Amino acid sequence: MAISIIRTLILYTVMVTSMRVMGKRQLGELEPAELVVAILISDLAANPLQDLGTPLAYGLVPVMTLLFCEVMLSAVVLKSRRVRRAVSGTPSVIIENGALDRAEMKRNRYTIDELSEHLRKNGVPDISTVKHATLEKDGTLSTVLYAAEAPAIPKQMNLAVPEPEIPLVVISDGEVIGDSLKKLGFDEKWLSKRLSENGNAGVDEVFLMTADKSGKIYIAPKEQK
Repeated sequence: MAISIIRTLILYTVMVTSMRVMGKRQLGELEPAELVVAILISDLAANPLQDLGTPLAYGLVPVMTLLFCEVMLSAVVLKSRRVRRAVSGTPSVIIENGALDRAEMKRNRYTIDELSEHLRKNGVPDISTVKHATLEKDGTLSTVLYAAEAPAIPKQMNLAVPEPEIPLVVISDGEVIGDSLKKLGFDEKWLSKRLSENGNAGVDEVFLMTADKSGKIYIAPKEQK
């Protein structure tokens, strides 16, 4: 039993490290080569877990080899556009100036139902409002609406709007995040004052508190027992 637990922990650590090395991508955003590597790594790592008689190295060596190949390929892809196109593919224009490119849809085996679904997910219920639509390499659809159909922005309406501030977590489950306070330019004295103003006696009573540089805060108190 102990051996099984140790093997599992080792493989788990290797798997997590491998995914971290591959970069910050969601599963649906993986390039084809990256997806293949992720599937192969999970399959190779499963063998030593299913059969304790299989040497652990039989799982670790192929995983590390695949990871090394992925890192090397990523380095080549960064430097060579030709390799990048061969490995990752290129985006496909599905709608150009409002006209469907049926040949491109057929080449990508992309159906009308899939196009309609992706448009709805982008908040576009009417295909006639789309000027350009591009099927990206990760399978997502990027759309550009006709100017008359696109939402107006403050610049077009000659409106002056303040730049948004990004709120940071300053209290998490009763614990003060000192780094966040420092980045915002506040201190614990300011924090205590704001808590008191909002009816909270202390940090221990707060489950979540966020603040931005303008002083705007959000407080979620802990549930009363």
